[in-house]
Amino acid sequence: MNGPLEWIAAIGTVLAATLIASDLGRKVSGWGFVLFCAVAFAWIYIGFTSGAIPIAAMNGLLLAINAYGVWQYLLSPKNRRIMERMDEVADEIETEVEEDMEDEARISS
Repeated sequence: MNGPLEWIAAIGTVLAATLIASDLGRKVSGWGFVLFCAVAFAWIYIGFTSGAIPIAAMNGLLLAINAYGVWQYLLSPKNRRIMERMDEVADEIETEVEEDMEDEARISS
């Protein structure tokens, strides 16, 4: 288990985790889940072809979980409407929070 497909799957897994952990918004996180799904297919193939059935089984379950993440973050009509409405006020809220934090920093120094 040290071929090019394993390296692609490993790097893809790290990139997917980075996309989700970076908290750059629902769309970026959603694409992280898409990437997780893609690499799960690779890990399933790797597991079956190399006799590492536990790797294949684990990634089969992770594929289902990540597919649900894709649904929640990118495809759900309800969540898409909620996010569109939240995006409308997000910039204003972010500005208010930054101003509050600057005020707090001035007061404490």
